Order: sequence, then C-alpha cells, then structure tokens
Amino acid sequence: MNGALHCKNVALGGNMKKREKNIPEFAITHAGKFHADDVFCAALLTYLNPNIQIKRVFELPEEYEGIAFDIGNGSYDHHQKNSRVRENGIPYAAFGLLWETYGTEIMKPEDAARFDEYFIQPLDLADNTGEIHPIANLISLFNPDWDSDLTGDEAFEEAKIFALKILEKNFNHIQSICHAEAIVQKAIQESDQNIIVLNPPVPWKRWAIGTEIEFVVFSSERGGFYAQAVKNLETGKLKCEFPDQWRGKTAKELQSITGLKTITFCHNGGYLLMAEALEDAKQACRIAQQQKSLD
Repeated sequence: MNGALHCKNVALGGNMKKREKNIPEFAITHAGKFHADDVFCAALLTYLNPNIQIKRVFELPEEYEGIAFDIGNGSYDHHQKNSRVRENGIPYAAFGLLWETYGTEIMKPEDAARFDEYFIQPLDLADNTGEIHPIANLISLFNPDWDSDLTGDEAFEEAKIFALKILEKNFNHIQSICHAEAIVQKAIQESDQNIIVLNPPVPWKRWAIGTEIEFVVFSSERGGFYAQAVKNLETGKLKCEFPDQWRGKTAKELQSITGLKTITFCHNGGYLLMAEALEDAKQACRIAQQQKSLD
C-alpha cells in the first residue's frame, strides 16, 4: 500500500476491541455454487465476529430483516438493476459493499479506501465481469466436484477459512507497517546529527527519505550493524555518502583507514556499510558527514 497508514488497533479472533458498529450474530447468503465475492463477505464478517452464524439459502425468507449478502436485492447485493458503481467506474459487488460499511471498524477511512482500491476492487470487477483474477480462481476450486463427499456448505466453510487467512495476512501486514511507522517517527524525533538507530530493524524508507535524516543504522540478521545512507526525495541521490577511499576495501583495510576496529564492509556504491559494533557504525556515519562538510 502506498502512502502513510493510519491504522486502528487490529485484533484477531476473539480478542476484538469494542466496535463502533454492531456486528451481526447471524447473516444469510445464497446457496449453490459460491464465488470469491460471497466467500470473502463471509470471511470479513467472521473476522469481525468469530461467533457469527452464516446460513446459505436459495431464497431469502420473506420476514428476514438481518444482513443478507449477495442475495435478496438488499444493501449488500449487486444483482439488481441500477446497482452501485464506484466513481472510477468499477462496479460494486457484495464484498465491496460490505467493506464500505465495516472496513472502518478495522482501519482508518483513508486506509480502508486504499485496501478497497488495491485488494477489493479487482475482486469486485472479476465478480461483475468475469475478468480473470487469481484469488477468485482459487476460491472457485473449493466448490465440490460432482463426485466429492463434501456438501456445498462444508466446501463453503473451507473456502471461508482460506479467505479469512488471506484477510488476516493483509490486516497483519498493515498493522506491521503502522507499528514500523511509529518506531521510525519516534527515532526521527530522537535523532542525533541526522542519524537514527533502529533496533530491531523495521521498514523505514517511506518515512525517513522526506526528512533531514542522512543515515539509518540498524541491526543485521548476520550479527553486527548496517549503516545505510538515505536518498534525497527530490533528486534521488544520497544526501551523504561514505567516502570513496572506503569503498570496496577489505575489512583490514577499512579498519586501518577509518580507525574503527569493527568495521568490516563498505559497498562500492557508497551507500551501505557494516560494523560489528553499534558505536562504530554510528561513528562511520559521523566521519562521512564530516568528510562531506569539507568537500
């Protein structure tokens, strides 16, 4: 997802926070062959309320007033004449209509709109036009074959669990990005000499590049620490580079040139350096800044 995220706290399973909207305890959808649209609707409602009961029927009961999706010509159906279309021309399917109501129970409106754009709209388009979509194709494979021992409802339940896992992975990823943003913003506020330290390492580029930060130091899976130069948002060039005489040298040569005992690597491009000790990684950045000021 592009741009800054503004997530609410996302909880999974039964550990849901208090909701602004009432999440139904019961819902109805159509029986027979299922598609990604009705399956993801069921998965979304289950995400919001793990105890919800979803019944599949061929015809909506006359007196029924609860949530019905992909059936009944109601608020969450799209088969009726003059069904809704987005401003960009992509028609709503049931999943998009349901997300419009409940997406902001999971994330802020601007992020719910982005999720609709990159994840839901392609599925809605596939359901309305028959356009090929890989996830929709996978979901369709859950429909029981003619010689299967599974009932349609059992197969639907399997497909729902699969779709729920996809939603959870997406929401967890969004939550992870939000967590990273909070860590990076705090590090920027507490930065010293336009150098920030991230330990544990988190994604940082989308928030650091547009600032005065010149170097980001972060721990390595191999042990030790990387120091990476930050690009200028407008020019795409590094704000500050590691000196030419460091680049491509062996660890022994680097330690002799810099006086830093644990420095082990400097990339030929001058943007990345590695040291065993955190203080040496930070000091290498300071030396690079001093060198820049002399040029």
